Amino acid sequence: MKLGLRINHITQGAPDGWDVYYRARDMVARGEPVVNLTIGEHDVRTDRTILDAMHASAVSGQSGYTFGAGKRPLREAIAARVQARTGVPTTWENVIVTPGGQAALFAAHMVTLDAGDTGLYCDPFYATYPGTIRANGAHAVSVPTRSENAFQPDGASLAAAARATGARTLLVNTPNNPTGVVYSRETLEGIARAVAAHDLWLISDEVYDTQVWEGAHLSPRALPGMAARALVVGSMSKSHAMTGSRLGWIVAAPEVIEAVTVLATNTTYGVPAFVQDAALFALSQGEAFEAAVAAPFARRRGIAREVLAGSNALRLIPAQGAMFVMLDVRATGLSGEAFAAQLLADEAIAVMPGESFGQSSAGHVRVAMTVADEAFADALGRLSRFAARVAGAQAQGGHPVG
Repeated sequence: MKLGLRINHITQGAPDGWDVYYRARDMVARGEPVVNLTIGEHDVRTDRTILDAMHASAVSGQSGYTFGAGKRPLREAIAARVQARTGVPTTWENVIVTPGGQAALFAAHMVTLDAGDTGLYCDPFYATYPGTIRANGAHAVSVPTRSENAFQPDGASLAAAARATGARTLLVNTPNNPTGVVYSRETLEGIARAVAAHDLWLISDEVYDTQVWEGAHLSPRALPGMAARALVVGSMSKSHAMTGSRLGWIVAAPEVIEAVTVLATNTTYGVPAFVQDAALFALSQGEAFEAAVAAPFARRRGIAREVLAGSNALRLIPAQGAMFVMLDVRATGLSGEAFAAQLLADEAIAVMPGESFGQSSAGHVRVAMTVADEAFADALGRLSRFAARVAGAQAQGGHPVG
């Protein structure tokens, strides 16, 4: 029996970029201590009160089938949250609940792209972006950004890519994974101009919208003319540490929501009611609860800036949001992949190579701020000293080993 080629098209035969993570996981399985700074997973798990709400809902009988678009009270709560934060009029008819943010990204592209179309995304990118576009039978085309410009996308470059490819969609992500950069108003206005000029759907991944350390998050849906063409992806994973609950959403025009509902009815058939009830409870706890979930990452961003301030071998990309910092390691003479591999071998610290997120972040590594403060500071100090040793060996023409 021969399998279809659709899955091969998703990856195009390329590695998934998670080699360092897999090696670190194998080391842990063998009982070797590893400081794992690879994954965007909270070190504090879902709050007990949310789990209690989930359990109470399940045992009360909320364990059957659910309507494809989600329970109306939850859709209303998400709509109210979005309207309060963006100022854009939003009702429950603008919302569909999905099994996590990744499912929302897939659905957003499914209803806006046809087979053979082109979808654009910015490089660096979250690892699943190109595969998500290809899974819909479309061509995925990246638009480079520059480390020297803090990886802020350039509207003119986006417009040129749209013109050259005849693209139908543009996927953006702010606050950004992997860079930690929050897109400026100027950047977003440039994106909006490119989208409008080339009649693109704008798919905006905003799952880190509660993790902003400098400035403010601006949803591109709030810009003039964007509400009709924007599909905003949100999630409970990062804002409420509910990664395993798999609850996300799309906010868009009602006709878009209707199309996604048809897709959900024929694929996922919705999100379990007890998970939706837990999400509704979590949202009811308000912004103070969300701020408490985000607070450790704000602290650790400060720790990173302090520990790395004197480093000549590392350059910290200005991190304004999300649970990551991106480090430029090119002064060591190593690629991001080589640096991450050597760091794991010498120091038992696992970070993600920038090459896992595209060519624009080659020569960088992404560091997840997902261990306790003291352990994080210690790991960064060791990482910095490792980088200095490698850079010193490089300068003397020696072999870069720890």
